[in-house]
Amino acid sequence: MIKVGIVGGTGYTGVELLRLLASHPSTELVAITSRSEKGKPVSALFPNLRGIVDMPFTEPTVANLQDCDVVFFATPHGVAQNLVPEILAAGIRVVDLSADFRIRDIDIWEKWYAQKHAAPQLVSQAVYGLPEFNRDGIAEANLVACAGCYPTSVQLGLKPLLEAGAIDVSDIIANSASGVSGAGKQANVATLLSEAGDNFKAYGASGHRHQPEIEQGLADMAGEPVGLTFVPHLLPIIRGIHTTLYVDLKQQDTDVQGLFEAHYANEPFVDVLEPNSYPETRTVRGSNQCRIAIHRPGNGKKVVILVVEDNLTKGASGQALQCMNIMFGLDEDAGLTMPALMP
Repeated sequence: MIKVGIVGGTGYTGVELLRLLASHPSTELVAITSRSEKGKPVSALFPNLRGIVDMPFTEPTVANLQDCDVVFFATPHGVAQNLVPEILAAGIRVVDLSADFRIRDIDIWEKWYAQKHAAPQLVSQAVYGLPEFNRDGIAEANLVACAGCYPTSVQLGLKPLLEAGAIDVSDIIANSASGVSGAGKQANVATLLSEAGDNFKAYGASGHRHQPEIEQGLADMAGEPVGLTFVPHLLPIIRGIHTTLYVDLKQQDTDVQGLFEAHYANEPFVDVLEPNSYPETRTVRGSNQCRIAIHRPGNGKKVVILVVEDNLTKGASGQALQCMNIMFGLDEDAGLTMPALMP
């Protein structure tokens, strides 16, 4: 059994990890940490785990995590980088769900996250945790920087076209909308029910901290820099992401549907829908699936790609577990075969 620890177990991605690990056939949870809730039973915060996770929160120290084979960091940005060096030095592998090690350019990371990076020496060692793109690197990694929620939807929606060199990469538009759980569990007026309910709005249109991560990933796929306009929106739902991508084909006779179907034919968690389908967030809620549909308005050069995922599962904790499975040579879908929750 793989012995697992979670740092930051009180947030939404932390409890999602607990939910998924509870049915994983090859893991044993040996530590879950929280500075604010240390000593308190996990089930006191998450009654849905009563009788499933019967252990208390402990303080996040190397001593409390020393029995782990792998540690997940389900923490806000800026936290993991302070403890990860000690964890790695103890011979423990790490999957970080935060943005601390995703962006390779330290100056860009510090600009967007407005703080000094505490472990810049580790950034070059981190493997970007998007399995459909970096599977071989993840398998050998000691430190995986799990892809973000918006970046996952945008990159998976464009990967077949970028790797085929089929589109103009100078003008890519991504409109993404996320449920309120994407903002985390901290108190925030903008995510109060009376503010977010019955409402739909854009934010971060002049610049969002996920943009450099998306640009970096798309450039890696394309083999050249890309021009990206990224506009996120807030949906009045708890969980789910819907991304709409707009790109121009270089050659109008490209079989885009066939390209996507062939590209993702062997991917367990990417589902390419029939032509002219409209994926819905509810069809992926609670699952690790990403569903994609392709549209060609007027059969012209413009391609519209629709992508849905659960921001807490494929966009975070499910993807992290998928990375762990790859790191330890397990079946990639271990603990992740559950269907979406409908209705």
